[in-house]
Amino acid sequence: MPLTDYPGPLPPDMAAGYAVQEAAIGLWPDRIVGWKIGWVPPSQQAMLGTSRLAGPIFLQGFTRVADAVPGRVRLAAIPDGFAAIEAELVVAARADAPVGKTQWTLEEAAALAGDWHLGAEFAASPLATINELGAAVVVSDFGNNSGLVVGSRLAPALVADPARLTCQTVIDGKQVGCAAVTAIPGGPLEALRFLLGHLAERGRPLRAGQWVSTGAITGVHRIFPGQQGNVELLGHGRIDVTVVPAAARSTAS
Repeated sequence: MPLTDYPGPLPPDMAAGYAVQEAAIGLWPDRIVGWKIGWVPPSQQAMLGTSRLAGPIFLQGFTRVADAVPGRVRLAAIPDGFAAIEAELVVAARADAPVGKTQWTLEEAAALAGDWHLGAEFAASPLATINELGAAVVVSDFGNNSGLVVGSRLAPALVADPARLTCQTVIDGKQVGCAAVTAIPGGPLEALRFLLGHLAERGRPLRAGQWVSTGAITGVHRIFPGQQGNVELLGHGRIDVTVVPAAARSTAS
């Protein structure tokens, strides 16, 4: 069901937002299979002291799409809440990150990165105004993440030259965003470097096999139940999705 207002006092800063996120992780009946990285709006960066944010990706919302199997992935959104799709590059960690290592170079981050893929982040929340309330609120609700779809694997040479890669996002047949991968400030590897240090500071170092969604390349594009969309890395893969109304899950008495 949707929320008409934030359910409590608004977190005043990122530390408070992450405290809520940690409490929610402890309550959520699922396991973490990855992490999303988002961009803090420039107008909030000085006040919040950061340019990026992070949130968990849970198994229930995770989907792998085989290159040879066409079809649409069904994503469930709460009617009257918030939902958006984002074209992203995602990467799997090839090994466990060292416990307590909070400072990372780009070279060290690259050495921990495994295969890179096209991905579609599903940003969704029961609160329609989540992004309007600021990055600390976004952080408190799992970083406004409700799922990740992992698509085609990318050749290492392509990832090494991200200026050659262009993504587009389409909703109901209309292009709503198009940009080079370099639109991510600092690039996908800088996003991974941030996350490695951030998770170490939280005592949750990145684990082997966990996925990292490195940021919205073409922007955050709202999508509603009943709509279809796709994200495409031009010439290198595409992911098609259909958004359906979320239904309540029954629980055993």
